[in-house]
Amino acid sequence: MPELHALVVAGGQRPHRALADALPEHHLVVAADSGLDHARELGLRVTHVIGDMDSVDPRSLAEAERDGAVVQRVPHDKDQVDTELAILFARTLGATAITLVTAGGGRLDHQLGVMSTLTHPILHGCEVHAVWDLARVRVLNGPESATITGQPNTLVGLVAMNGVARGITTEGLRWALADEDLESHSTRGVSNELIATQATIEVRSGHLFVIQPHAHDSLMENS
Repeated sequence: MPELHALVVAGGQRPHRALADALPEHHLVVAADSGLDHARELGLRVTHVIGDMDSVDPRSLAEAERDGAVVQRVPHDKDQVDTELAILFARTLGATAITLVTAGGGRLDHQLGVMSTLTHPILHGCEVHAVWDLARVRVLNGPESATITGQPNTLVGLVAMNGVARGITTEGLRWALADEDLESHSTRGVSNELIATQATIEVRSGHLFVIQPHAHDSLMENS
């Protein structure tokens, strides 16, 4: 387990409560504004709240403060959305791994902006994950590698972000890559599949999203 793992819970749409079982062990929980309400519904003890507090339940905020959460208020007129602030704040707290928790959906501009934030230079050298609704995401900011797990024949998508992801090598995927590049405007890496219970993906430079779109489907079926 990484030395300091932080969960960052986004606001916006409410994650399904069953996703609580998909969350990793962690040391910190940073809520972005109304992400506080979502975190509490997931049974999480929030350690930090950051945002302009325009959408959080005031009672939840007061209770979190009484429980010891550190609250950082920022102006409503700002250059970054609350989720970006929360992600970067978690890194400044010393997080060596960050898992974003979000239901996705809602405003497309927010979603795309947050995806881009996951490739921020401040996160290089930090393990970056996301529980994005029913998907599990691993963000590789090269040079970096990761091992993913899942059931054989389940989908894995490889999507380059913010330019070319270079020197991609995979083991354990049906359509293997060997020191190859993916362009951010290409869908070539979409709809790959696991051929065993784990696979390894390595990228030499650039940013690569490793997406398991149905990773949490079973949680919904059993809820």
